[in-house]
Amino acid sequence: MHSHKDTLLLTPEEMGQVDRAAAASGLSSYGLMERAGQAVAACALRRFAGALRFVILCGPGNNGGDGYVAARALQAAGAEIAVHALGDPAALRGDAATAFGQFTGLVAPLADYRPRTGDVVVDALFGAGLARDLAADVVSIIESINESAIPVLAVDLPSGIDGRTGAVRGAAFQAAASVTFMCRKPGHLLLPGRMLAGALEIFDIGIPERILRAHGGEIGVNAPATWRDVLPIETGAGHKYVRGHLAVFSGPATATGAARLSAMAGLRAGAGLVTLLSPTAALPANAAQLTAVMLKPIDGEGDLAALLEDARLKTFVLGPGFGDGERARRYAGLIASGERRLVLDADGITAFRDGPQALFDLFEGPAPRLVLTPHDGEFARLFPDIAKNSPLSKIERAEKAAARSNGVVVLKGADTVIAAPDGRALVNDNAPPWLATAGSGDVLAGLVGAHLAQGMPAFEAAASAVWRHGEAGRLAGEGLTAETLIDALTGLDQLK
Repeated sequence: MHSHKDTLLLTPEEMGQVDRAAAASGLSSYGLMERAGQAVAACALRRFAGALRFVILCGPGNNGGDGYVAARALQAAGAEIAVHALGDPAALRGDAATAFGQFTGLVAPLADYRPRTGDVVVDALFGAGLARDLAADVVSIIESINESAIPVLAVDLPSGIDGRTGAVRGAAFQAAASVTFMCRKPGHLLLPGRMLAGALEIFDIGIPERILRAHGGEIGVNAPATWRDVLPIETGAGHKYVRGHLAVFSGPATATGAARLSAMAGLRAGAGLVTLLSPTAALPANAAQLTAVMLKPIDGEGDLAALLEDARLKTFVLGPGFGDGERARRYAGLIASGERRLVLDADGITAFRDGPQALFDLFEGPAPRLVLTPHDGEFARLFPDIAKNSPLSKIERAEKAAARSNGVVVLKGADTVIAAPDGRALVNDNAPPWLATAGSGDVLAGLVGAHLAQGMPAFEAAASAVWRHGEAGRLAGEGLTAETLIDALTGLDQLK
């Protein structure tokens, strides 16, 4: 059974609100800290059974309080421990002070720690709430531990990772594993935080899900539970037009491969018909490579306008290998009329770099009909001011771009973010590293187009396509090509 917290992402600020609401509801805040610290200790003993000594590094806040609880639990389990504190533990306040008061062992200054063989470090210096650069002395300690290759178990997030953005604030531990509580934070999924957090364990410390729901925002983890209810329903009464007609624009004769990848991906992803709209000069190159995908000559606006008279043709992919920026702008203008939907990728995005607002105005309306699929460089061409706003997280950049563009933004990368104009956003986490290969983005554009053609709302169509793309990459395995990625696409029934 799906639980909301399985896919929920809470920013550090929202998690603070949850903690305060939990205490206001009658839950013991120190009881929550006790359960958190006990969970850390249990994880340490389970994951590092051969450790000769657990070294708990405790910070000046509640993360340090979790550390003191973990130290007491590890000591009670018979493990050898050493505790080192950043700052004066006597200055702790609230629950952290209570946790320190219940720990009866010795506490040495952080600067006194020297790594030794057999150590496992429990990092309880700073949690997900870190939003400033670390002091030089803390950076030095982190770097020395990283260089020693001693295993690190992080409490919440590796110290040095900004929990809102995933950025490194001066230096950060390379953790073997992290233990967080109730749900993930953006820093667990956004790079580089995701690469530094190691294996992630999420422990339920007893905060009711209703409180998480009340204080959680509109961001989450991209997973089938978030969109499976709007997947197309396949019945025996269906036919090819019911499953949607997708049209993909081809580039010139010397650059036809990208569009064919999009078209083939769209067909494999479930569109009932896929037509490649090709310049006449490129027809021979395309015809030699296509069988199930149909081919239609389109040499200008007149040809496209005539094609658009077919009311069944409502979904288009424009950009992969297209090349001609002026023609791309004219085509987008024609497609925008009516209720047609457009996936704009690659050269289609670049075509509007000098006037992105003209594109956004074309697709203004209550329900998004435009899906943009930029990588970081393409994103900066349409949204230069947002791209340069370094304090923003990747999630926040995508959210602002979606609101401005009246469209769904798929900001690609190993930590792809899908954002809607209404503020919803999902972070994808199932893409293997070998998915970064030539043509992979073209396949994704075709997937999004196929889902749109089958009637899915734009946000869910994009999110499910991104997840399906990652799953196909996992199934295809290391060394995949764009062609084998298409072959690995599973059916819609596997997404439910």
